[in-house]
Amino acid sequence: MRIFIVVVWTALQCIPAIGFTQTEEKRDSTAKELEPVVVSFNKWEQKLNEVPNKIQKVDMRDVRLRNPQTTADLLGQQGGVFIQKSQQGGGSPMIRGFATNRVLIVADGIRMNNAIYRSGNVQNVISIDALALEDAEVIFGPGSLIYGSDAIGGVMDFHTLSARYARDSKLLVRGSALARYSTANQEKTFHADLNLGGKRWSLLASASHNRFGDPKMGIHGGQDSYLRPEYVQRVDGVDSIFRNPDPRVQRFNDYEQLNLLAKARFKASEFLDMQYSFTLGQTGDAPRYDRLIQYRQGKLRFAEWYYGPMIWRMHALQVTHNRKNALYDESRITLAYQDYDESRNDRTRGNNNRNTQSEKVRAYTANWDMISKGNRAEWYYGAELVYNMVGSTGYRKNIVTGDVSPFASRYPDGSTWFMGGIYASNKFNIHERLTLSSGLRYSYGLLDATFDTTMVKFPYREANIHDGALTGNAGLVYRPHESWQLNANLSTGFRMPNIDDVGKLFESAPGNITVPNPDLQAEYAWNAELGLVKSISKKWRVELNAFYTLLDNAIVRRPDTFNGEDSILFDGVLSRVESLQNASRANVWGFQAGIEITLLRSLVLQANANWIQGTETDDVKDEQVPLRHAPPFYGNANLRYKSGKWFVEWSAFFNAMVPNEELAPTEQAKTDIYAKDANGNPYSPSWYTVNLKASYQLTGNLSLNAGWENMTNQRYRSYSSGVVAPGTNFIFSLRATL
Repeated sequence: MRIFIVVVWTALQCIPAIGFTQTEEKRDSTAKELEPVVVSFNKWEQKLNEVPNKIQKVDMRDVRLRNPQTTADLLGQQGGVFIQKSQQGGGSPMIRGFATNRVLIVADGIRMNNAIYRSGNVQNVISIDALALEDAEVIFGPGSLIYGSDAIGGVMDFHTLSARYARDSKLLVRGSALARYSTANQEKTFHADLNLGGKRWSLLASASHNRFGDPKMGIHGGQDSYLRPEYVQRVDGVDSIFRNPDPRVQRFNDYEQLNLLAKARFKASEFLDMQYSFTLGQTGDAPRYDRLIQYRQGKLRFAEWYYGPMIWRMHALQVTHNRKNALYDESRITLAYQDYDESRNDRTRGNNNRNTQSEKVRAYTANWDMISKGNRAEWYYGAELVYNMVGSTGYRKNIVTGDVSPFASRYPDGSTWFMGGIYASNKFNIHERLTLSSGLRYSYGLLDATFDTTMVKFPYREANIHDGALTGNAGLVYRPHESWQLNANLSTGFRMPNIDDVGKLFESAPGNITVPNPDLQAEYAWNAELGLVKSISKKWRVELNAFYTLLDNAIVRRPDTFNGEDSILFDGVLSRVESLQNASRANVWGFQAGIEITLLRSLVLQANANWIQGTETDDVKDEQVPLRHAPPFYGNANLRYKSGKWFVEWSAFFNAMVPNEELAPTEQAKTDIYAKDANGNPYSPSWYTVNLKASYQLTGNLSLNAGWENMTNQRYRSYSSGVVAPGTNFIFSLRATL
């Protein structure tokens, strides 16, 4: 981080020495330095230079060039979000030291987070089709004012392809098709979308199918412990350990995915617009690689460990009314029903019994959002209702005889989770150079769960949590000059405990069992941040942000007792008892920096750096220990060239080392995934990659993309990840558009 700041500062000092032509100087002096960028903040379009929050807008042109395989990869390539992967079929975003159920995923204005989003790594973001996105934004910091529970670290707001109307009586026909192949994991991807639109109606359909083989890691760097020297395979009814002919291939890490999107839109009148949409995101079985490489007594522990198909279905109806009245200028009602299916399946080596835990969540949401505009002020207000029903079952099947017997479910079956809230916020342009934003939200949540003591003798029968929270923010944006912008923002956030926090029963790590805790309380966050944006002659743009977040009543995993015992026998293993508990507090602070330099009209250099630190209270030792989801210093740099039919980007990504003493205690226990330092203790080494991407427009509607990722064939594993990243990877894709 120190090096990055020095480079930026030195470059700024050198600005006067950089020469431009007289024409360029004249053009720059007549244009505004910080041009307004439109973002969908507060669920309505606003100018970015009037918003106090740090927002990273995803440029879909860059996305098409970079060809991310999943939406998790898309986020990771932007340089502001850190991605963890337990297996190839996953991707858990970390934002400003928070992750999983402390960051919110929003698709077309609808929250995806449900009652079983866990404190462990959450992979649901890959359910969104990266090839069916129109744009996306990452809002850093608490977003509870607008989005309610869970939005503590930030909000990932995705907008899928729009169903568009024709501008005249001629039928509007738009569409695209793509085929892509990647060598490192034998990716085969096919995508197609089509929009048919009249002046008052529009239909849109989109489909993508991906198949990913076993990824192959790099050669250079890393340790031999990253290799996959052997694997378990069942032959003639016997689980046997086989030598891997190529230890760089991460056997049993493949999966496939299907995404569908359909929209029907109708303009009932000049002021009334209605749209129905259906979304499907479905994976096949996804082996959990970090469990398949676990050893017990010197031998591989599991013969099978995989997530069953992760299925997300969403039906949504959105009605927009834009006729000004006494209540609003524009109103949007969104009703949605989401249906989630997940399962976990595991079988230890030499055991014929496979354990299966299946979950089904039905989520209902209703939102009413309104905007009212004045000469200098805008009001945003609305209400939200969220209701989740959780079904959870467990069974054990003998794969030889086919016999099925009961097994403990992961959650209390029939649990419910409810959240309701109302909010109001205001943006007031005090002066043409000064904008004030403020708002309040009140949320109230209910959780009800009943524990079945048939399989496990729980010392409690039910959990009932009723809790409310008042959250708000106050932000100031000062533009002393058209080339300067200064931001200050104070905000709060909260997270109501969900069914996963309160009721789950599972093995968190070898020898550790997490048991339910019906006494949890909501956690509450206080956040302060400062931001600076400086533009110089439209050639340089520098952005700096500093933040501090205090999370009170933080929910973390800690040692506990169960029926008075600190260890219990679970699935034949004596395991230490843990539970999620309200630790006293967690602290996260850091800096985010970005720079963009227009070297030539067709050549642009960009770089991002993120330095994040975090601690939480260890109640056992009564001391501050590293926070689990605070990633190492990381960032990226890219050099983009665009001229005529060519679009070329050179990029580099980097992560700093995390020594053993800076790993969270829960991470130190994961000896299977981390490298070993000189003392034999787990740590996360530093790494870097260099990449090259290019796009060429063959014809007006046909383009060819090619990429060379990890050009130096580095072997590395990102912090907290189970799967090792791919080595050298060549990508080829062909896109056609109508």
